[in-house]
Formats: sequence, C-alpha cells, structure tokens
Amino acid sequence: MTREDEIFEQLKSGNRDAVEELVQLYYGEILVYCRYHVPDPGMAEDAVQETFLKVFRYLDRYRHKGKFRAFLYQVAANTCVDLCRKTRSNGLLPEISYRDKGLDEEEEKEDFLLLLSCLPDDLREIVFLRFSQELKLREIGQVLNLPLRTVQSRLRKALKLLEKEMEERRWNMNE
Repeated sequence: MTREDEIFEQLKSGNRDAVEELVQLYYGEILVYCRYHVPDPGMAEDAVQETFLKVFRYLDRYRHKGKFRAFLYQVAANTCVDLCRKTRSNGLLPEISYRDKGLDEEEEKEDFLLLLSCLPDDLREIVFLRFSQELKLREIGQVLNLPLRTVQSRLRKALKLLEKEMEERRWNMNE
C-alpha cells in the first residue's frame, strides 16, 4: 500500500488531518508544474491553491483507484488554462518577453569575443579554437604547431585570466 493509499484510507475514516498530508505530499510537484504553464510565479501559486481547492471541494465524489496523482495533474492543467484565459481576457496577463534564439546566440558570441579581447594573442587563439570552434587540445596543438603540454598549460593560464577578468567585471557592476 502506498502512502497515497494510506492517506485515502484515513480520509475515508474521517481523519481531516489527512487532507493536509495529501497537500504536503504533492504541493511541490504541482507548484513546479504550474510554474511551467503560468507565466507569473504569483499566478502559479494561485493556480496551485485553486487546484487543491477544486480537488478537495469534490473529494467526496472522487473514487480512489491509485491514480490520484494523475487526477491532480489534470485538475492543475485545467486550472492553469482557466487562469490564463481569465487573466488574458481581463488584460491582467503580465508582459512576457519573447526573445529570438538567434539574437541570444549572437549576443553570447559578442560577449565571448569581448571577453577574449583581454587575453594576449597566443592565449586568445587557444581559447577561441577550444570553445568557439570546439577543437580538441591535440588538434589545437597541430593547428598552432605546439606540443600538447604547452596547449594545456596556456589554456589553464587563459582560463585563470578570464576568471579573474569576470570577477573584476562582476565587482565593477556591483559598485
């Protein structure tokens, strides 16, 4: 017998504390689910509460056959759809920023190149080949005519310099 089955046995016998235990058992899962479907975190929490209210309002009609979790997700899905419809029709839906994936990738490339500009030329080339072109260290050695150990040590040095640069930039942003 699962914990869910035990809770439903307690509910049948009139133990109303079992309701709270049932909520605790599934609240986190349903919250994550609602956050995925509803754009605003506050609305997602409202959807979770509404889901449990609906379920417990009609709990006496529910016949437990070991599939309560699936039933709960169905109610949550319908609640999220209803909540989104209602807020959309009232004009209450928050602005959602839709970003173009290609634009994001271009911005990341620009940030990467800007960050690389702080490195000396010999280190910059190794980092660029490794992370932008995804070459293996051995291949980088062949391209630059360097021993593998030299490529490894220069890459380590470059990464330390980049880490230091990023920390300085973070520090300057927080000031």
